[in-house]
Amino acid sequence: MQKSGGAVILMQKNSNSRKEQDILDSMEYFVGDAEIIRNMAVTPTRIPFDDEIVNFLNDVSRTLLGMREARAYPDVVTLAFWMRKASVLNLKKRFEKKDGDMHLGRGMVFHIAPSNVPMNYAYSLVSGLLTGNMNVVRLPSKDFDQVRIINRAIEESLSRFKHVKNYICLVRYERKREINDFLSAMSEVRMIWGGDRTIAELRKSPLMPRAGEIAFADRYSLAIIDSDVYLELDDKQKVAEGFYNDTYLMDQNACTSPYIVVWLGSRKEEAKKIFWEKLHRIVREKYSFQPIMGINKLTSSYLTAAAYPNVKIEDCQDNYLVRVKIPEIVDGLMNWKDHSGYFLEYDCGEILELRTLCNDTHCQTIGFLGERETLFPLLESGIKGVDRVVPIGKTMDFDLIWDGYDLTERLTRTIHLDFS
Repeated sequence: MQKSGGAVILMQKNSNSRKEQDILDSMEYFVGDAEIIRNMAVTPTRIPFDDEIVNFLNDVSRTLLGMREARAYPDVVTLAFWMRKASVLNLKKRFEKKDGDMHLGRGMVFHIAPSNVPMNYAYSLVSGLLTGNMNVVRLPSKDFDQVRIINRAIEESLSRFKHVKNYICLVRYERKREINDFLSAMSEVRMIWGGDRTIAELRKSPLMPRAGEIAFADRYSLAIIDSDVYLELDDKQKVAEGFYNDTYLMDQNACTSPYIVVWLGSRKEEAKKIFWEKLHRIVREKYSFQPIMGINKLTSSYLTAAAYPNVKIEDCQDNYLVRVKIPEIVDGLMNWKDHSGYFLEYDCGEILELRTLCNDTHCQTIGFLGERETLFPLLESGIKGVDRVVPIGKTMDFDLIWDGYDLTERLTRTIHLDFS
């Protein structure tokens, strides 16, 4: 009987082992391999901002900045500067805990990157590394040049930092429940960047009892410009270039990209004329326009006009830039947003008119140009949305506080030390 029972247990172990191997073999590996994932259960965590990790990221940064191909992509260059040692040490000063306790990474972090944004996976990975964790990252399903370039730099730096290899595995796979189940069951933290539908799908895969989850849901953002402050600026071109980076670089696919531009102040029309003309010139010079974009934006503008009375489609020179002026802020307005240079526009008399828009938990970032005190009545009104307020041109800049989460808290655990 004992021998029989032992044989059954052995068969179960062999069966589980084969299933695990089949799952591991079904993934495509871009950095790392199946053995690294298999060993993550016994790989030691590190302290946040570990010296070797900081130096490794600095090496990746130098590698990227030395690649001619990388310099063609502003978002890759921005990532490289963000990973520089000087930049990371500034983050360390901000987030390093000096409470007398010990802080360590949680363990394996399973990152799910969005399919339509190239850079999220890299920032997510770096956040996991800086907080002392092992990381399995599901790459975007689309073949972005930026992903290929960054992965090549990571591989090159790993050849010089061999002890970091066990902390990184970048994979791609078809959206299979069994793979999600397998990686979720291994992870101490699951980070989901893919939006509401992706979150719902991943939540079908159970986590360990003490595991945590950070879910970045579908969000929208807005820009608020005080016309009087804008017209006093000497460098209005810089504002236009910053707004272009916030929006057109990612075709407004990033949750941080403003979909609606709100105007404050007493000289709105004068400011609009200058702002949109400067932006239009930049777009015509830099942006790769596809005819389908024009068709989509035209359709969206007509649908918005049909849904709300007194909507005005502003006269534009072409389809590089479409503006739809709305008479009031109403519930469900963001259901009519679009991409590739499609902007709702609103003339605001008093800042609390925006409360409906900002009270939605889907509202993430305000790109702002004006006097900061102007926003305080809105922010202090008890709104449930708005996690970030940053200058126009900075909405894409990543930080370890994101979507209202302090990632250094969520990705670490604390060993409380009390020897009294």
